[in-house]
Amino acid sequence: MFRPPHHATVSLLGVLALLLAVTPDRSARAQGKLKAHYTISMTGVTFGEIVWLVDIGDTLYNTTASGKASGVLSKLVNGEGLVAAQGNIAADRLLPSLYTSTITDDDGRIKLQMTFAGGAATETMTPQPPEYADRLPVTDADRRGITDPLSAVLISTKHGGGTLAASDCNHTLKIFDGRRRYNLALSYDRIDKVAIERGYSGPILVCGVVLQPIAGYRADSMMVKYVAGRRDMELWFAPIAGTSIMAPVRVLMPTLIGTLRIQADQFEAAASAHTPVPVETSPLPPPR
Repeated sequence: MFRPPHHATVSLLGVLALLLAVTPDRSARAQGKLKAHYTISMTGVTFGEIVWLVDIGDTLYNTTASGKASGVLSKLVNGEGLVAAQGNIAADRLLPSLYTSTITDDDGRIKLQMTFAGGAATETMTPQPPEYADRLPVTDADRRGITDPLSAVLISTKHGGGTLAASDCNHTLKIFDGRRRYNLALSYDRIDKVAIERGYSGPILVCGVVLQPIAGYRADSMMVKYVAGRRDMELWFAPIAGTSIMAPVRVLMPTLIGTLRIQADQFEAAASAHTPVPVETSPLPPPR
């Protein structure tokens, strides 16, 4: 998954960086699938893409995303890889059980497997990433009560049926990606509309986002100091048909070299009538 320099921010899914209440009908939870494609750009120049698949079932969910930066700006903002998450839907909550990633960035190629049990996460990385003296340690307490970056940005709508409400932004996403622990504090900004080239056309919920670094990041990172606490970041959400879940269609985030934009040009969602099974974590087909 794409990562800005010095890992200052989160992937959408990683970026775009995520455990929240889900409110489907209790007698029979809704089910749906999403296939989305995003372009990554800065100052009007496109330099990367993300493919994201989501499968929401009756009692299980799984999601995978692959991304890559390329082109002239990839020398400044680089990275590629695959991330995947799966888990249960119980008591109207998405409960991740497994999160995996294979990321190639400034630290080389690192494979991560993170399991969730008893409200806590346990991670294994191969090889171990480089140690930096200024990196703030992650404690056992930091690993509790959190979710993974992919599951976190699948947030619930209180009314379902594609109805969006300002209160749907009232969340603090408590995220651990295996290396960094951070919060994304969401707040309501506005209801807007989009017409995506392939797929969704209709209202979207725009939430303001404040990045709150907790642990695992480098204390002297200029990017962290620049982004943390700013109030001009945005996440735009659209509903996934057949469910009471929303997914991002746009991310706007300031960086030291301009505003990063991750925007969907495909967002095809449809109701389904099956329960997803756990997926293998083999790479998705390369983005087009």
